[in-house]
Amino acid sequence: MSGINLQLSLVNLNVNLRLPGRGVNAIVGPSGSGKTTLLRAVAGLEMQVQGRVDINGAIWQDDSAGIFLPAYQRRVGFVFQEASLFPAFIRAKNIEFGLQRIAVSDRKIALSAAVGLLGIASLLQRNPATLSGGEKQRVAIARALATSPGLLLMDEPLASLDEQRKSEILPYLDKLHAELDMPILYVSHAADEVARLADYVVMLEAGTVHASGTVFEMIHLSGQHELVCSLIQATVIGYDAEFQLVQVDFSGLTLWLSSPPVDNGTLLRLRIQARDVSLSLQQQSGSSILNSIPVRVSAISDDVPGLVVVELNANGTRLLARITRKSVQQLQLEIGMPLFAQIKGVAIVKS
Repeated sequence: MSGINLQLSLVNLNVNLRLPGRGVNAIVGPSGSGKTTLLRAVAGLEMQVQGRVDINGAIWQDDSAGIFLPAYQRRVGFVFQEASLFPAFIRAKNIEFGLQRIAVSDRKIALSAAVGLLGIASLLQRNPATLSGGEKQRVAIARALATSPGLLLMDEPLASLDEQRKSEILPYLDKLHAELDMPILYVSHAADEVARLADYVVMLEAGTVHASGTVFEMIHLSGQHELVCSLIQATVIGYDAEFQLVQVDFSGLTLWLSSPPVDNGTLLRLRIQARDVSLSLQQQSGSSILNSIPVRVSAISDDVPGLVVVELNANGTRLLARITRKSVQQLQLEIGMPLFAQIKGVAIVKS
């Protein structure tokens, strides 16, 4: 059966999940929620785990049938926070080590393909000690891909990198997503990484699944309060060369974005911070805010003291606004009420 089906039980983990069989499945949650334990259980590194692991029809564990494949027999690649390269090997040898784990007949990703995908051909003869943190992680990912895994596990692979190194490696993770027909379980604490990379999101709390859904449904749960945001998929429909603004359409509504030219028809993933959305009873004029769209109130929920998150329906697309409790009272907000959302800032997360 296509898809990732996990029924796993440990002392500190009890999950029952059915995830898409391709794309990036992000695992999020507070420290100690069981994210790394889940990855270790899927990889076969937790010997006391009970249940079933089915990866696109490959059964790695099924207690009812007496099946438990040890870690070395599971077609899994694992990338950790630290690259953990062999210090005595030149980088090419680190990658070739991954090839030794798999029979020639089972190799589906050529070494040259892994090297090209991660952009590391120019550094093949360098010693790991001379590589930057981002370069080391790219080597570690190439080494994992060299095993032609049926599933790639990534446990906060960018957590040890500074912002500059993160920005260097993220485009390569985009390429993994776009070019490999391989499911990825990706653990992260960073809402910006999840917004950019993930297709599906699972939130763990105390070893159990608190919520799960598409990244567009879940992104508001995956970050800290101040990072609450909405994700929107939009299509480019025009460009204003004079003012360098791209026009996009989503759900029959339009937005203007400050951006270099983008081809018409291009799909963009947009992030709108809840703090950048204000609400008005009438459509405003004479304002510096370019984007004002009609919406209806779907839900109103308490946030941090004094603030409220208002969930809005924009022609079927979810939009979040963070406003003060006093504003809720002054506007007399109610479920189903029509409003106008004024959007002060829109970021292009991925094209």
